[in-house]
Amino acid sequence: MSGTSMDGVDLAHCDLTVDDQGKWSYKINAAETVPYNETWRLRLSKLRNQNALNVYKTDRYYGEYLGRLVKDFTSRNGLETDLVSSHGHTIFHQPENNVTYQIGLGEAISAVCGIPSVSNFRAMDVVRDGEGAPISGIGDDVLFSEFDFCLNLGGFANLSCVHSERRVAFDVCPANILLNRIAREFGKEYDENGEIAESGNVDYDLLEDLNSIQYYEYSYPKSLGREWINEHFWFRVRNSEASKEDKMKTLVDHIASQIGKNIEELSDGDSSIKRVFVTGGGAFNTSLIDHLRSHTDAEIIVPEEMIVNFKEALIFALMGALRVRNEVNILSSLTGALEDSVAGSLSGDFSELL
Repeated sequence: MSGTSMDGVDLAHCDLTVDDQGKWSYKINAAETVPYNETWRLRLSKLRNQNALNVYKTDRYYGEYLGRLVKDFTSRNGLETDLVSSHGHTIFHQPENNVTYQIGLGEAISAVCGIPSVSNFRAMDVVRDGEGAPISGIGDDVLFSEFDFCLNLGGFANLSCVHSERRVAFDVCPANILLNRIAREFGKEYDENGEIAESGNVDYDLLEDLNSIQYYEYSYPKSLGREWINEHFWFRVRNSEASKEDKMKTLVDHIASQIGKNIEELSDGDSSIKRVFVTGGGAFNTSLIDHLRSHTDAEIIVPEEMIVNFKEALIFALMGALRVRNEVNILSSLTGALEDSVAGSLSGDFSELL
């Protein structure tokens, strides 16, 4: 798994088991994040502005890179592996143009590591008029259904729940992708424990401007991409006269307030205490979690570090397993597609799995 915050590649080796009643269980045996070096970070961040030939070449080279990471990871940890399930890295995500594109060629992954792979999960949903995102809600439904809400605080804040008797999910707002931009102005990769945010104050003019963005009035399904941030969001932060510390604090409050507002709206006036399961890098941001608790009466649950860091990788493992079993792994209720999908491109020798 590689997300929009571009901190690195998450690898998780997972055992997935399904019983006779169709109930799945999981175990994460080993996991790690391999940070991107500066060459890969720059190449991935600039690729959306390159020509088609460079995009094609990088699709292959990045697939080979992922294959090498898998081969090294499994070898070092002595892991037997049936299947590689890869999200890849998103280069384009423009739902308004019916476009999403993730690099990391499955054939290259499989050729290098020698293990069959599933990749390219989002394309079929887009062809069926879906947004191609968010798609990880299938894992919330299958593996984490005991929680009222599942919140992922990654590059974007994504919320998933059962509403009107169906699983729904959507991108609430940008999250770490914004906070990391500000942190880099302090010479840091991220705001550890929210310390920069806690040194600032909320700028209410900037907060009001951010909360007025039209996207927040749209109903789900809806999703966000890096392009949207550059066109609709970041200039508001850049043009603000607030200090860097105040911008960080304001962004934290903006993210928390948008999440809290959506939890309340999706609760439909139900006064019972809701349980919100929080994962992703933002779960370690003490300031963000404290602000979130101030914007909702729901119980905020941050699980063990392994799940916080690798839940999305685990869910893509599940999606790969469902693909091999020829079972639905993308729900149209999450993306707005015309129908559910059994999605993912198969690469390599599946003779022992199919």
